[in-house]
Amino acid sequence: MKITDVRVWLVEGVKYNWTMMKVYTDTGHTGVGEATNWPGSPIIEAAAKHIGQRVIGLDPMRTDFIWTKLYRDLNWIGPTGASMCGISGLDMALLDLKAKVLQVPMYELLGGAFRTEILLYANYWFTGGGHSSEDYARQARRVKDMGFTGLKFDPFQHTNYLYGTDLSTNLSLSREQQDRAVAVTHAVRDAVGPDLDIMLETHAMLNGQMAVKMAERLAPIGMTWYEEPAGPETAETLLALRRRLPGGVSICVGERHYTRHGFRRVLENHICDIIMPDITRCGGPSEMKRIATMAEAYNVLVAPHNPNGPLSTLASGHVCAAIPNFFRQEFMVNDVPWRDTVLTHPIDVRQGMLHLSTRPGLGVDLIESEMEKHPGIRELNQREHFYV
Repeated sequence: MKITDVRVWLVEGVKYNWTMMKVYTDTGHTGVGEATNWPGSPIIEAAAKHIGQRVIGLDPMRTDFIWTKLYRDLNWIGPTGASMCGISGLDMALLDLKAKVLQVPMYELLGGAFRTEILLYANYWFTGGGHSSEDYARQARRVKDMGFTGLKFDPFQHTNYLYGTDLSTNLSLSREQQDRAVAVTHAVRDAVGPDLDIMLETHAMLNGQMAVKMAERLAPIGMTWYEEPAGPETAETLLALRRRLPGGVSICVGERHYTRHGFRRVLENHICDIIMPDITRCGGPSEMKRIATMAEAYNVLVAPHNPNGPLSTLASGHVCAAIPNFFRQEFMVNDVPWRDTVLTHPIDVRQGMLHLSTRPGLGVDLIESEMEKHPGIRELNQREHFYV
């Protein structure tokens, strides 16, 4: 069996473009994957296309060989970023193809299932109305009514739109902004009660002093984790912040860490209680499984980052099915209406759980004609600067 073609589509998502891939072979077998990252999705699209060209003629069943060859060949331009997103999407597609050839779900290739119902937490649930405490409380109650037992939001970034502040350059908050973030978080907690998990995101958009100060103010409200209090550049900075945070506050990092090599220093320095690798960035399902195994040795839980497209949701779920140290998986509650129509089978989410099928591979194929109805947005716009 040989790879004959790899096609790539940029598809409009609810907030940013999805980068979808499909591998074709001379035997008629195909596999689908996703390489989504943002902002700058046209860069990812170009990388995915180039990576697809590099594997023409190779045996798609040699998934680890292809991953390693691409990683080493492209390491000259850097072991992270756009090239790794392309590798991630291709790895997903190759594992999907291989599992379809073998007529097994993808999780069987990853060691078999500990579970096939994947506990989710809700993100992007806050898009209705404005950014007032009342708006957040009303929408948080809806999340609970839908059966979710956890939700995440960034009380800093979202409320700051009311003040016209660009945290990506300012990295600080006025007293009024601080108070508003606390008020919104209190409102969400009051709306959902004491038992629902609340994850608070900072997107590493606060300076160290402000990150600590806000953690001190928010800790009494109760948070399951405090996400990315510092950027991914150095483990030492994250460790220094961890030591300054209030006792009992768990840290979650990893959405901008690539491959097992990027997570190594985080784990060795005991920086966090939970890691959140992103399957479309970290190296695909193969590498996410390796990262999870490394984390298990440090008694660290895995909660995949997943504000992406539908294949990312399914592939992350298959990895979560196959690891013992799974905690939760992120899920975009509000999404484009074509999220399920671009697939041959809709994503099965019920009562806050992703239910994996026993169909081969990821259990779906991409419908090319449907994707082409929703081409990605290529011009810069506000969505490229909005974080979730």
